Amino acid sequence: MTKWRIPLAVGVLVTAAVAVSRRLDASELGRSWAGRNARLVRMGAKVGGTYASTAARKTFASTERREELDREREFKTAQQVADELGQMKGALMKLGQMASYLDDGLPEPLRMALAQLQSNAPPMSTDLAIATVESELGKPIAELFVEFDPEPIAAASIGQVHRAIIIEPKSGLERAVAVKVQYPGIDQAIVSDLKNADLLGAILKQGFGGLDPTEMVDEIKVRLAEEVDYELEARNQQMFAEYYAGHPFFRIPAIIPEFSTKRVLTSELVDGFGWAELLQRPQAERDHAGEVIFRFVFRSLYRMGAFNGDPHPGNYLFHDDGTVTFLDFGLVKHFTPDELATFASMVEAAAVKHDDAEFRRIVEEAGMLQPGAPVGTDEVGEYFSLFYDTVANDAVMTWTREYANKIVRHTFDRASPISQYATVPRAFVFIQRINLGLYALLGELNASGNYRRIASELWPFVDAGPDSPIGEAETTWLATR
Repeated sequence: MTKWRIPLAVGVLVTAAVAVSRRLDASELGRSWAGRNARLVRMGAKVGGTYASTAARKTFASTERREELDREREFKTAQQVADELGQMKGALMKLGQMASYLDDGLPEPLRMALAQLQSNAPPMSTDLAIATVESELGKPIAELFVEFDPEPIAAASIGQVHRAIIIEPKSGLERAVAVKVQYPGIDQAIVSDLKNADLLGAILKQGFGGLDPTEMVDEIKVRLAEEVDYELEARNQQMFAEYYAGHPFFRIPAIIPEFSTKRVLTSELVDGFGWAELLQRPQAERDHAGEVIFRFVFRSLYRMGAFNGDPHPGNYLFHDDGTVTFLDFGLVKHFTPDELATFASMVEAAAVKHDDAEFRRIVEEAGMLQPGAPVGTDEVGEYFSLFYDTVANDAVMTWTREYANKIVRHTFDRASPISQYATVPRAFVFIQRINLGLYALLGELNASGNYRRIASELWPFVDAGPDSPIGEAETTWLATR
């Protein structure tokens, strides 16, 4: 019989919602925060009801029939959870997206159901989408666009995307574009969801003795609140597009500023195939895509000092020429030079020098580990070394889902003595998110390569030459800048 293991973050938010909802009276249910909490509780009640009904039916069933009932319950429960999170939008739906590919401990029916949220979430009505565009851009839809497809091509946690054709303001030519429309009221929904973040911190504090959740919770609040500002997203996307102009493998859609506002974001339309199709392609293509994504993450981090903090399968389009289009720059974290220097020194101490004493000094100074914690320096090195295994040796290696999930479990391992003295400073909140997301993606691809040499091209403390065709093409591009 399959046992359910809900990821920590999901369990925490559901627990927090239940705790709060018990204090509500009927008059409060219409309010945003209360209403969304109550919806979570109703979801829990549905899941519980399904479980209880199955248990009753199993009482006099045969062994074979019991297994059949368990499978039916799993699929029904999975769809209930996915449907409810899909309708709720906002931070909670984003959590469902993340859980769908990050935690292999989820029952497969739930993983499959939540995977719908990556690019096929329930959309808003056509009339509402058009009304939002007209209100934001100040003209009827027919005057704004040569064509506007009322059926969205993608729907996610914050907004949905429609195909359209515009007359390009500068050239006067027709141009195909993607119009991202923000769900009305999503900014209030995000605020409502984030009120639970304080409860999230309190619950995490109970499980991790050394954790000070204040900075972590504050950082989550700031970044997710920024995501509803499409003007900020447009600036971030344009920054990446300009930096990577002419890159041989990275594509960033150009922004159309004349058709963009705080709640409508218009960019060039890019055609390509998605994650599901990539997984069906030959392994060589998956290896190539994995290296391109890895390079994008760490070249952006170390050279631009910024990265999109929301890596998930719905944010990529792949092309037969080996290029990858990177989408969604709503959750971008910018790092200071001091923060980047700390990240680089940690990698150098752990993966290059294998110097536990130096590594411990760095993480204590960075605030990740309490100074003088009563744990051995070799234990500290061993605990953190798992994060650097893939770049620690000069050899071809293969990313696996088992490794990615081992990292997730290791991150939240309350049994480790290190976890009782470790915390997550503000600068590291989304670095962890980026790393865990990247490991999950590469593990699903089973991507192979010499990632020590690939990483060495990107690290700021090493001057290494290219070691792959992608690296050679990047070197040529860099020489033109």
